[in-house]
Amino acid sequence: MQKLKVCELFAGVGGFRLGLENTGHYSVVWSNQWEPSTKMQHASLVYEARFGNENHSNSNIETVETKEIPDHDILVGGFPCQDYSVATSLKNSKGLLGKKGVLWWSIHRILSHKKTKPKYLFLENVDRLLKSPSSQRGRDFAVMLRSLSDLGYAVEWRVINAAEYGMPQRRRRVFFLAYFKDTEMYQKLHNAHPTDWMLKDGTFCDAFPVAQTNQDPVEFDLEEDLVTLSNNFNAEKGLSPFLNTGICVDGKVSTLKTTPSYDGKRTLLSDILEKESIPSEYFINDADLPKWEYLKGAKKEIRKTKAGFEYNYSEGSMVFPDALVQPSRTIITGEGGKSPSRFKHVVQTSKGLRRLLPVELERLNMFPDNHTQLEGISDAKRAFFMGNALVVGIVERVGSSLFQKISQLEKQFQS
Repeated sequence: MQKLKVCELFAGVGGFRLGLENTGHYSVVWSNQWEPSTKMQHASLVYEARFGNENHSNSNIETVETKEIPDHDILVGGFPCQDYSVATSLKNSKGLLGKKGVLWWSIHRILSHKKTKPKYLFLENVDRLLKSPSSQRGRDFAVMLRSLSDLGYAVEWRVINAAEYGMPQRRRRVFFLAYFKDTEMYQKLHNAHPTDWMLKDGTFCDAFPVAQTNQDPVEFDLEEDLVTLSNNFNAEKGLSPFLNTGICVDGKVSTLKTTPSYDGKRTLLSDILEKESIPSEYFINDADLPKWEYLKGAKKEIRKTKAGFEYNYSEGSMVFPDALVQPSRTIITGEGGKSPSRFKHVVQTSKGLRRLLPVELERLNMFPDNHTQLEGISDAKRAFFMGNALVVGIVERVGSSLFQKISQLEKQFQS
């Protein structure tokens, strides 16, 4: 079977591309990376430095015409988490449009307008997508699933914490795969028993095995009209019905609570640390230590707003310094810079407490060493990239499983 042709949207510094190309089964034929509200397109510069600028677009995806995007087998991307409500329907249009600037609708536009639609989608987002917005828990994901069903796709999703499968970072994200109606994968999922697919037959459980909890599956149909769905989904403001594992076929949702099933090797924070040649600016000096301890510590105090309103503020303590015998905490975009912070990583070394180096943050996301090192790119910007990135190892394993399943089905179909 030939390599699958990939369109990579919201490419960042290329996490999806790295993971898929590591398998040897995928080839990126077009990519797009655009950072709004900034003159210097730093992430795109890194992407082009590593992969070249051929067939790479550094333009606002909302302004890119669909005809500029070559046909491809699989569309991938980690799109921003925004408000996905349906804003309006347009007369004489093929579908519905959401709010301008909400980038899910850019994916929707490409899928709607492409004469030859991609056979597969592989997308990623923060796991709160399953329960946003707070006023209608789960509405945003319901809108996405319904719109994909309308476009002819069946979907499976899974919330995956990389550390629970041996990877070096506790990073929890929702990943979902979609299969177009003219593929064998669609037919396979369409005819499968939902629980069997989620626990043993699907792509995600092949890559990342799970066990079912005692909780029974939740099943429900999504309202067919997108505007009505957007306005009315979970209007009673209960908990989101979407659990950490699920499928959606023809607007029918089946979802389960599952737990990871993994007993292999685990990578710890200590495993990725540089042992020598640490720049002095990464060490915490004695004068700043009390500020770090305060920010990391438990608090119960009265604070005052700018308007003079007093309120009680409390928060628990964090492990300080970070435990070396566990996978790391989640990297955030504000990881860089010297200033004390509650959320930045700090490790104990023989020479004192220090922050993490950019190369160590890259290792926590399983990027190649110094992938983001480029003239004119600061260490703080490199840390920002990793706060926005995904764990490459997850993409690689899902990509391998997907390609293997497609290959097996093609062989069965041909025979």
